[in-house]
Amino acid sequence: MQLKQDFKLRTSRPRLFLLLAAVYAERMKIKANIQQRRARVSDPARNVSNIGSSASWRTRPATIQKNILLKDFTTFSTGGPARYFVRVKTLEELKYAVKFSRRLNLRYFVLGRGANVLVSDVGFNGLVIKMEICGTRFEKKKNGAVCVTAGAGEDWDAFVAKTLKRGFVGLENLSLVPGTVGASAVGSIGCYGTEVKDHIFSVEALNTETMRIKKFSNKECNFKYRESFFKTKKGKNYIVTSVTFELKKNGTLKMDYKDVQEYFLRKKIISPKAQDLRDAIIEIRTKKLPNILTDHTAGSFFKNIVLPDALADEIIKKYPGIAVYPAGRGKKKLATGWILDHICGLRGVWRGNIGTHINQALCVVNNGQGTTEEVLEFAKWLQEQVKNKLGVFPEFEVQVIK
Repeated sequence: MQLKQDFKLRTSRPRLFLLLAAVYAERMKIKANIQQRRARVSDPARNVSNIGSSASWRTRPATIQKNILLKDFTTFSTGGPARYFVRVKTLEELKYAVKFSRRLNLRYFVLGRGANVLVSDVGFNGLVIKMEICGTRFEKKKNGAVCVTAGAGEDWDAFVAKTLKRGFVGLENLSLVPGTVGASAVGSIGCYGTEVKDHIFSVEALNTETMRIKKFSNKECNFKYRESFFKTKKGKNYIVTSVTFELKKNGTLKMDYKDVQEYFLRKKIISPKAQDLRDAIIEIRTKKLPNILTDHTAGSFFKNIVLPDALADEIIKKYPGIAVYPAGRGKKKLATGWILDHICGLRGVWRGNIGTHINQALCVVNNGQGTTEEVLEFAKWLQEQVKNKLGVFPEFEVQVIK
């Protein structure tokens, strides 16, 4: 009898061990799931909904390079070396780069396509962060509109083409504007009657002090003419990581510009669609403006001149043909390109290696041999010519990095 009981005890022990092991494994699995859920709730990366994420983002740090010549990354083809340079393709790489700059007490600036910057010939004694966070997501809304979220590093024109391919209207007038999606929000871009601020739903940006993502509503972005919160002193603590746009399937096309109307008359297109309008804008810009990729230019160098009604009206009375646009209550916006061309006679004018484009005086062009200092000297000379004629001068649209 005793032998039989001992046998049962010995044979039941392995079963008991297996049972306990199974229970332990199940508990560990549950614990792991709970930890993952908590991580997703507290992880700032979750706010950008996987845009800029990757399977290896937690383990692969960004590669920091030294003494990278910035003229190779700007459309002006000028600029000295960056002390440190890094490409960031994920949110975690961006945070790694910011922490690196903090650790060495370095300044940093974020570079997109280099299409609206002028870098010092001496270079930049800090960290240049090349924004390459990409990805696009479409989400339908109940009102028939769609919210399109794109990573800050997405090429702007390619993004516009993608929205039109899906049949969504709103951004077609902004076709062929150089730069990235992130830069479109920071610089509050606009042309041919369309302002990007009117289509931005929200912006997500990394707070470089707390290292957490904050979502800004359109109102919080404080968009103004070629300005936004992200250009202010306080806004400099944020790096835009993604932008969400609200677009519609059947929006109204903006075809008020004379060049656009003449294009459709010439093409005999009576009822143009959004893609037709994009084609028109591309042809017009290609004929009138320098090639951003080959002509060593940043495109429009100056902002239009915004003045109080009274002062603007004085100038308009003196120069009746001047191009004028609304600029909010009590203000008017005067076209700088028209002023440089028709009032100052500065279209196609060169001084050494730098000049204005033959078809558009608003565009400052480098012949490929010029320096940043030469560009700045020429641009300031243009400002002086305008001031001598009107008593006011246009501000730079291009960002100068020293």
